[in-house]
Amino acid sequence: MGRVTGTSKPIADGVAAMPSRNIGTLIAVVVTLGWLVVGGVAHSFPGRLGQVETDNFQTFLPASAESQQAQSQSRDITGADTTPALVVYERPGGITTDDQERAMSDMTRFGEVQWVVGPLASPVPSQDGQALLQVVPIDNAVGQAENDVVDQLRTIAGGDRDGLTVEVTGPAALRGDLITVLAGVGGRLLAVTLGAVLVVLLIIYRSPVLWALPLIAAGLSYVLATVFVYWLADADVIKLSGESRGILTVLVFGAGTDYALLLIARYREELTRRARPVDAMRVAWRGAAPAIIASGSTVILGLLALLLSVLSSTRSLGPVSAIGIACTLLVMLTFLPALLVLGGRRVFWPRIPRPEQHADATSHRFWTPVARLVGRRDRLVWVVAAICLGVAALGVTQLGKQAINQDDLLFSGHRSSVSGQRVLDQHYPGGTGSPAIIVTNAETVNQVTAAARQVSGIATVTPFTAQGGASATAPQPGAAPKVVNGRVQVNATTTAAPDSDSAEQTLRRLRTAVHAVPGSDSVVGGSTATNVDTANAADRDQQVIFPVVLVVILFCLAVLLRALLAPILLVLTVVLSFTATVGICVIAFRYLLNIPKVDPEFLLFAFVFLVALGVDYNVFLMSRVRQESERLGTRAGVLSALTATGGVITSAGVVLAATFAALTVLPVRILVELGIALPVGLLIDTIVVRSLLVPALSHDLGRRIWWPGRLARGRR
Repeated sequence: MGRVTGTSKPIADGVAAMPSRNIGTLIAVVVTLGWLVVGGVAHSFPGRLGQVETDNFQTFLPASAESQQAQSQSRDITGADTTPALVVYERPGGITTDDQERAMSDMTRFGEVQWVVGPLASPVPSQDGQALLQVVPIDNAVGQAENDVVDQLRTIAGGDRDGLTVEVTGPAALRGDLITVLAGVGGRLLAVTLGAVLVVLLIIYRSPVLWALPLIAAGLSYVLATVFVYWLADADVIKLSGESRGILTVLVFGAGTDYALLLIARYREELTRRARPVDAMRVAWRGAAPAIIASGSTVILGLLALLLSVLSSTRSLGPVSAIGIACTLLVMLTFLPALLVLGGRRVFWPRIPRPEQHADATSHRFWTPVARLVGRRDRLVWVVAAICLGVAALGVTQLGKQAINQDDLLFSGHRSSVSGQRVLDQHYPGGTGSPAIIVTNAETVNQVTAAARQVSGIATVTPFTAQGGASATAPQPGAAPKVVNGRVQVNATTTAAPDSDSAEQTLRRLRTAVHAVPGSDSVVGGSTATNVDTANAADRDQQVIFPVVLVVILFCLAVLLRALLAPILLVLTVVLSFTATVGICVIAFRYLLNIPKVDPEFLLFAFVFLVALGVDYNVFLMSRVRQESERLGTRAGVLSALTATGGVITSAGVVLAATFAALTVLPVRILVELGIALPVGLLIDTIVVRSLLVPALSHDLGRRIWWPGRLARGRR
């Protein structure tokens, strides 16, 4: 009676499996509903990031920077902490009396605008008689509302009229334009990123359903990340810049889709081996999760190395990005598996994986021939790949860097802050309205003034006087310098535009000259000094952070692979890939895009993201190589892993490249540079390094690749 007949045995097995199946489905339902509740509660946070964003470059420098010291002491002397907006009136045939009256009327109205610091000095005519310049100091306490103040100035000044051109430029206008541009980062960048990921996923999966699951999970990851970023920025623990916000968007969607691709590929593979989706997901999760967690953890640690930066904007990018990756890991390893289990095999329609397809899961019409090539010509493949990357890396010799300036910040010449600077340069000494600020001891002011006047590239040197007001642009004859706490401010106007290479060289010479005056204790600030100090800080960050990132990644790979030689070689391939990427991009920037020099932070950002994200694919590949080597031996394991992971790693690289390419839609120079360099680097990483160089090198070395680990003493 207790005996199960042949007919009833399948029914009995099905009944026995029901509790396990039901429990798995119930867990998936609970997890899905729980995450949907979290998403519903936190859905407003992405839109609130703009409330805690700051794009004031002066606040990014440490207080110890010379420009910041000068700014602080200047604030005590002038009684205000301001940044000038410059209103330029130009008439090629010569300024008329009506033009002068209009400028004086505008001056009165400018002084009534909230956050404008008066009294304002009268407009200054150019020597050629074709322009008038009105300096409008804006209180730095205005914060992110600076763009509103600049817009009010533009409204008052009005547009071009009867041959008179009116532009609002200067550091405050530039910063206002930048705030305006970055205010649209969230919506536009998110839309472009979603579109890019959607197109690539449709091409990869060719399914009307499956593409939606990674996107939904990535969207939830982004919402969760913005919650923590908002809290930290609101508590002033980090400074969130528009650049960081844009990078967070593409990073979460790109990395999240990468992790989803790896998990889904393993899940699909297991669906060809097992009848029940719950069982397939359990095995797939156990196989894919360690590599995903190891990869994400390595990226997080690499990004956190940015905390060593002296620039607060760069320093905050580390935790902002790390939070994004951590939230992505959590969602992709919980919410996405639950969605896949609930969807079952149907989500793969029309190419539904079934157990009878198991024989085809171990081969691939493209990657099997690639694996054969690597197996037959391993040394030739990796040597040729390395030589090609080395040749590309030669472009690094053309690399040039410059401090942040208007043409670098805004990749858009139609903005008034950019076009106005060009008008200003035609009629006034370049530094007019934005002089270098020298703060020195009162007893040495004459010697410092004389030393400054001897510096090549300095047009005028005038002391700040009490009668001059906050916006003095011309000397006050007979007026004594204003002395506060024994310190005096002297303004030095450069002949070149304050954001030009020439002005930066002049600023360095000026610092050398005034520092040499005995007993002066001089410090030099101003917008040009801020640029120079930012470039110096970026150089220092590269020297410190580059080796730290490499050591962190080397350590993580050594722990994961339980070897030393393999991690060293993998790190070297990543560095070679990065150098080749920079070489290619420098040539493209210089000769195709007419960008002769890159932003000083470009190299650091490109290095950290390319190396940290490039190691993703190292982890995906080599963790599978290790698993296969345990079964088949190292050489056979390399070829088996290449065949199994080649498609998913390449797809992941294409997705991540597409998401970072979305940065090019923003008219901000450094984001455009990164939007070109990161996709190029990621494609090099996936197509050349991870598909050819690393597998061929590992196959050539055989079991020695695992030295000094246990596998080095095993089968070949």
